[in-house]
Amino acid sequence: MTASQDWPLYEVFIRSRQGLSHVHAGSLHAADAKMALENARDVYTRRSEGTSIWVVESSAITASAPQDKGELFDPADSKVYRHPTFYEVPDDVECL
Repeated sequence: MTASQDWPLYEVFIRSRQGLSHVHAGSLHAADAKMALENARDVYTRRSEGTSIWVVESSAITASAPQDKGELFDPADSKVYRHPTFYEVPDDVECL
């Protein structure tokens, strides 16, 4: 790989503070993971707004497609035991 357009695409995730989740910040091309991490730091945390950076090669990510939403998430609807309405609350317990 000699030209930057031949470099793999990396997805960048930044955690802004301890205790928060990493959030997708953007994408960049880099020759390897070390270069991707350094470039992500330079591009996405210029004002010291991050405490942690993850870079993941885009080809390593498997994601669901929006049109598959029904078959992935509808099966949970048939599991009524997961809903709190399935249980009876005793009279001496104050409900909010």
